[in-house]
Formats: sequence, structure tokens, C-alpha cells
Amino acid sequence: MNKIYCFLFLLFASSFYSQTKLLSWNLENFGKSKSNQEIAFISNTVKDFDIVTIQEVVAGNGGVQAVARLADELNRKGTKWDYRISDPTSSSMYKTERYAFLWKTNNVKLKGKPWLERNYHLEIDREPYFATFEIKGKTITIASFHAITKSKQPETEIKYFKFLPQEYPNLNLLFAGDFNCPQSNSVFTPLKKMGFAPILKNQKTSLKKKCKGSNCLASEYDNVFYKTSSINYLKSDVILFYEKFISLKEARKISDHIPIWLEFSLN
Repeated sequence: MNKIYCFLFLLFASSFYSQTKLLSWNLENFGKSKSNQEIAFISNTVKDFDIVTIQEVVAGNGGVQAVARLADELNRKGTKWDYRISDPTSSSMYKTERYAFLWKTNNVKLKGKPWLERNYHLEIDREPYFATFEIKGKTITIASFHAITKSKQPETEIKYFKFLPQEYPNLNLLFAGDFNCPQSNSVFTPLKKMGFAPILKNQKTSLKKKCKGSNCLASEYDNVFYKTSSINYLKSDVILFYEKFISLKEARKISDHIPIWLEFSLN
């Protein structure tokens, strides 16, 4: 009987330690304008996650340095972090930016070199940034994305995502970021029919300019779409970081979006 209990404990422990926490955050104008105090706040917000992906890293002066400052701050907390930053997106129509990935090296291993998706760079202003990670011998490829604003019709970009699983049939894809579009929009239907599911439903993720009572969130923009057949959903949520500030104006110096997260294991 003791052997059975021991086996079940080891099975449980193995399952527990294979759990991974991914955080995605559109950090508005993440560059030299972020103070050391703000970088420290962001670090404390994301430090308990295994993989962090950031959208809206400034393409010009200060964006690369801001990510390096964040990584340095995280590395002061007793856990080793590494990071990669994309080249500037190839947008000529809109605002070019960078993306970033940061991860704990004791839990996650980067495989190969991350890349910007160039096949649709003419159709997608800020083409998604892909990175493949190995976790406990299994792999996942995360595509980080920041769509054009709602007024510019992000559906015209998102519709091309249905081709990405066919383009990378051997990758275990997950799409994360700011879609500027709710998951209920029909543009996501092709992905859903392929077995991708959103982690959030009816959850607003962008900040209002001013709170109306306790209502401080404006629109349902940020999400993660994961492949249900290969990624085991455990839990997900958002972080209402603005509640730690005396005013929404002060909170918006960090970002006009809240971070979202997914805890998962790989099948």
C-alpha cells in the first residue's frame, strides 16, 4: 500500500511541477519614459510567472534598454531570467514597435531563435513575434501580437491568423497579446474551429481614462488562444494592478492595459 501512495505522490508531484504560468501585458510605450520606480513595480507584478511576453516595446530610443532594465530588476530577486527582443515590426502604415519575451531559465528553455512572422508582414502592420520554449521535454511556440487599433479594424489583420497553424503544422502554437478586438468577434471563428480557445470571456482588459465608481475597465481586448488538444488549461485571470495606485492617472503611467495570465501544462 505504501508503494501505491508513493507512486501517486510522485505522479502528483510530477504533474504539479510541470505547470507553467504565462503572463501577457501590453505595456504602453515601454521605453525610456518608464522610471526606475515604474520598472520595479512591473518587475514585482510579473516576478511569479515563468514566461512573460510584452507588447508595445518602443522601437526607437529606449525600448531595448527598458526590457534590459526589467530583466536586470527581475534577476535581483533570486531567480535567473533571460530575455529576447524582436527587431522593429515592419509597419509602414502604422506605428512600428518591438515585442519581448522574458523567462525563468530554471523552468523554461528557449529553443532556436525567435522570429517575426514575415509571410504576412504586408497584411499585418505589426507582425507577431514567435518564440519556441521547451518545458519538461515538451515544446510550445508562443506568438505575441499587438493589433492595430479598433478604429482601423483589427479584424483585417486577425483574419490571417487562421493560416498560421497550417503554416507551422509541427508547432504547438499559442497566440497571446492585445487583439484590440473581443474574442466573441466572428473573426476568431476559424481559429476556434481548429481547436483554439480563449482563456478569457467577457473580461475587459483596457483602462478607462477615469473610473466610474468601481468600474475602471473599458474594453475586452487582450487574450490568449491556446490549442485545447495539446495544452492543458489549468486556470487564468487578470491582474488589476491599478488598484495599488491612488488614481487611475497614476496607474496609466504603467500602462493603459492590465496584464492577463494563463497557467497550463503540456499534454
